[in-house]
Amino acid sequence: MMTSEAQRLAYLDALGIDVFSPRADDGAASPETASDVLQRHREIETIDWPELESVVASCTLCGLHCTRTRTVFGVGYRAADWMIIGEAPGAEEDRRGEPFVGRAGKLLDEMLRALGLDRDKVFIANILKCRPPGNRDPAAVEADACRAYLDRQIELVQPRLILAVGRIAAQKLLNSDQTVGRLRGKVHSLGQPAIPVVVTYHPAYLLRSPQQKREAWKDLCLARDAMGVPS
Repeated sequence: MMTSEAQRLAYLDALGIDVFSPRADDGAASPETASDVLQRHREIETIDWPELESVVASCTLCGLHCTRTRTVFGVGYRAADWMIIGEAPGAEEDRRGEPFVGRAGKLLDEMLRALGLDRDKVFIANILKCRPPGNRDPAAVEADACRAYLDRQIELVQPRLILAVGRIAAQKLLNSDQTVGRLRGKVHSLGQPAIPVVVTYHPAYLLRSPQQKREAWKDLCLARDAMGVPS
């Protein structure tokens, strides 16, 4: 007969609810110290795609490495004009190791096609490379640990425009605490030389609030215009 704790875990698993439990005696490394993170970030500044992907796959800079199934490095054309940056992997992304799959990913693909873009002609990445349990918001320490990976991806892609998808992506990229509503409707910039950044709603939000799709289309048009692409 199962114990009450075993029953609880079984019920939660059946409901699709993540339960975090530290892995004991399985050889998993502990999250690294602040000095480890700084040293790793310095090393990342000069590496190329194959090494960067390898470093991400073996990353232990924060506690998310204990609960992930796979890291989600990013996909697409590595010299793309457009770079799409979202928040963090969800359950399906964690299983497949690819960002923006499932219903939200299909809607993102449709949004891109409306602009005449294919998924394989843009580069898609996230603020985090590992899924936060329960799809919670990324913790500040997690976003900070992952930031050098994303910054290096941006440096390697050298996009002409970044589309920040959703609140977390916009706030983390732009170092802002403003809402998506306040960040939308204008062209921001990131880095030197400055890369135009346009903020829009996350496709998962648009699935819940389809009345906002018209506003999202305005954002896409703004992004297109920021690149000087004729309509």
